[in-house]
Amino acid sequence: MTVITNIEDLRILAEKRVPRMFYDYADSGSWTESTYRANSTDFGGMKFRQRVAVNMQNRTLQTTMAGQTVAMPVAIAPTGLTGMQHADGEILAARAAEKFGIPFTLSTMSICSIEDIAAHTSAPFWFQLYVMKDRKFIERLIDRAKAAKCSALMLTLDLQILGQRHKDLKNGLSAPPRLTLANILNMMTKPRWCMGMLQTPRRSFGNIVGHASDVSDMSSLASWTAQQFDPALSWDDVQWIKQRWGGKLILKGIMDAEDARLAVQSGADALIVSNHGGRQLDGAPSSISALPAIVEAVGSQIEVHMDGGIRSGQDVIKALALGAKGAYIGRAFLYGLGAMGEEGVGKCLDIIRNELDLTMAFCGLTDIKKVDSRILLPGTY
Repeated sequence: MTVITNIEDLRILAEKRVPRMFYDYADSGSWTESTYRANSTDFGGMKFRQRVAVNMQNRTLQTTMAGQTVAMPVAIAPTGLTGMQHADGEILAARAAEKFGIPFTLSTMSICSIEDIAAHTSAPFWFQLYVMKDRKFIERLIDRAKAAKCSALMLTLDLQILGQRHKDLKNGLSAPPRLTLANILNMMTKPRWCMGMLQTPRRSFGNIVGHASDVSDMSSLASWTAQQFDPALSWDDVQWIKQRWGGKLILKGIMDAEDARLAVQSGADALIVSNHGGRQLDGAPSSISALPAIVEAVGSQIEVHMDGGIRSGQDVIKALALGAKGAYIGRAFLYGLGAMGEEGVGKCLDIIRNELDLTMAFCGLTDIKKVDSRILLPGTY
């Protein structure tokens, strides 16, 4: 039996257990994947100041993100097709997050619906919104999130158009997968995944099918999604969504200081420094390298979070050191989900918590809220 000690162990196991098209969907970027790789590798150059003879007892990782108390400054990022990594994947991940005490964010492009998550959890979750041309559908989606008592709305701003993801195109990505010879042969090597999928009715986009006008099956869904992402999205739409929602609003996809200042002006409660996991503009900087300038631009006017490349608790604390108040994990929890279902997501969170806790102690601190750039060696960040 494999002993799981880090996120890479979960990734290797997920690669063995998840069909190729869905593993590639999670573990890839756009074009040359240079930004996707930089998101992780740019953490490597940052070095810690190790301190000694400091009382390391009574450590705490508890803090808040967007006004919500969290067991550690980490939230589960919205990821599309999560229910294709493992049957009922969004439900399982939301349960794991609830048990752990961190926020779970459901994607618009999830397999399990808003109502599915609300029915299988008791803690409030966050909902991530893509803006579509069909504004009536968006209004209904926001109202459904309200009805489910979601405690924050996360508006993604960097997917007005879709980045070219070569692996998805070559794999013919779809949900459920098309029954081509290549797909059938690959799925035959993933019996655990197949058994799970046979036992669930959730195999398509639960927030869209049956809710969007004229979308009732896979063929109508494909044509609808191809036409619906709105390239005309503007800051006026952000204001409209803020008013319609009426609750906490988090803006995801900020990579420029000027856009960060506009996010402040919009009245949002938090922003996320994110390049969509390197899946949109290849050649954009890594999220961690973009973070300091954005923190400097907005100061304490808005809460700044960070997403992209987090594979360990050490990555989390480096983001906090550069001014983020919280970090998001996407691929890391997907690896856990694909490898071991709900247990794997819990394992992922345990790994990150342990690494975060020990690193904080080695740097001479006992309270996560006191982490700042002093834990890093000058000249390495």
